[in-house]
Amino acid sequence: MTSSIFTAPETTSDRTAFYRRIGAENLAPLWEVLGELVPKTPRTPCVPALWRYASVREHLMEAGRLITAKEAERRVLVLENPGLRGQSKITTSLFAGVQLVLPGEVAPAHRHAQSALRFVLEGRGAHTAVDGERTPMEPGDFVITPSMTWHDHGNKSDEPMFWLDGLDIPVVQFLDASFAEGLDEDEQPITRPEGDSFARYGQNLLPVDLDRRSKTSPVFNYPYAHTREALEKMKGRDAWDACHGLKLRYSNPVSGDYAMPTIGTFIQLLPKGFATSRYRSTDATVFAAMEGRGRTRVGDKVLEWGPRDLFVVPSWRWVVHEADEEAVLFSFSDRPIQEKLDLFREDRGNA
Repeated sequence: MTSSIFTAPETTSDRTAFYRRIGAENLAPLWEVLGELVPKTPRTPCVPALWRYASVREHLMEAGRLITAKEAERRVLVLENPGLRGQSKITTSLFAGVQLVLPGEVAPAHRHAQSALRFVLEGRGAHTAVDGERTPMEPGDFVITPSMTWHDHGNKSDEPMFWLDGLDIPVVQFLDASFAEGLDEDEQPITRPEGDSFARYGQNLLPVDLDRRSKTSPVFNYPYAHTREALEKMKGRDAWDACHGLKLRYSNPVSGDYAMPTIGTFIQLLPKGFATSRYRSTDATVFAAMEGRGRTRVGDKVLEWGPRDLFVVPSWRWVVHEADEEAVLFSFSDRPIQEKLDLFREDRGNA
């Protein structure tokens, strides 16, 4: 089976000499590379991979003894895809890492063009401040840092705080649109009371004079307590999707679109003993197992996961999830970009 519908023509001495001459003028023949540029199906160097949380945690605690949060700016261990080593990528379009903030520490305030998400894995009592408002962080909370908003993290509790970071760094780098800026103080001034954004935008109500220019949700903390309650209520209706179990999309209450313009975020519930039908899509996806145990089959590779383990499914690879216990999976991908460019495709196993 060929990987492309386009085949390079036969090589001749005259053609080779021609290619050499035009190469000196920074020209190249499309017909020689068309098959690589436009393959028959999506092709990616990204491979399936899993990171055990217990191991990542142990290494981060060692890093905590070696370098402070302030020295590091962000004490993060990058989840590097084995097929993309040295590029700080978990997929070709996304960055992922796990961050540690120890008791008493502050990760200094800065801002950057990249959009970021935090999904809390362990710890209570720490906080993130975004654009003048602080929010406490609890396990399972999904927290947004919109592009070019000031943000810092602090931990006034007596336990270490760990969360998954997801950013669109590769996309912004590709577009040559990366900017970053530091603040003179470690912590930004707090100008809004805690819970202000959720009170204004998270109750099916919107301010009458709302500024609609931002493409990012004005709710910057989606508490897991509310998310889990929604899953539990919907579970009672027994409306399971064959490919996803019960899967919900975090949304922007202003537009109904994704909560972030470049990163789609999802939460799904799989009942005990449930095995999904096979599914594939063009958006490579990063998963965090919030609850439960099971496995994910990606092609012929099996990824066995438990609570807080992290794994990635490449683009256009057949995937099946199997839950040994009731399980909750958080995930994120570049689906919003693909959908806006009319590139997103999915296959529910019927092809």
